[in-house]
Amino acid sequence: MVIVWIVVLIAALLVEAATFALVSIWFAAGALGALIAAALGADLTVQLIVFTALAGLLLAFTRPLMKKLFPGKFIPTNSELEIGKTAVVIEKIDNASGKGRVKVSGVNWSAVSESGEEIPEGEIVVVTEVRSAKLAVKKASENDKG
Repeated sequence: MVIVWIVVLIAALLVEAATFALVSIWFAAGALGALIAAALGADLTVQLIVFTALAGLLLAFTRPLMKKLFPGKFIPTNSELEIGKTAVVIEKIDNASGKGRVKVSGVNWSAVSESGEEIPEGEIVVVTEVRSAKLAVKKASENDKG
């Protein structure tokens, strides 16, 4: 059983080295504990308990701490970068018929009216939300147009 725990330990370390996501490091620690238990002659049940308990306890107590110390950065997608920008309606927006397109930052998007009102072609609008592959828009005020 020692060989199995060595394989689990190496596999968990390789996964951790490849991802740096603090996903498998706890399993590596559990495998190390089970490897030591196996080397000391413990039976399989004890080895599995050591593996599970050690990995579970380390995960439960250190993951929240690690998430606080190393918060992931939020990287907005292209669509999220469009929120707040002005756009031009290039096809009348009619939520009832599911039609409507706007052009924002040189890109054509399907669009829906945030309020449900029809918005005619040529109108200036502001992007308020991204809904899947559609932009929710509202008519721009005079302040938005400038």
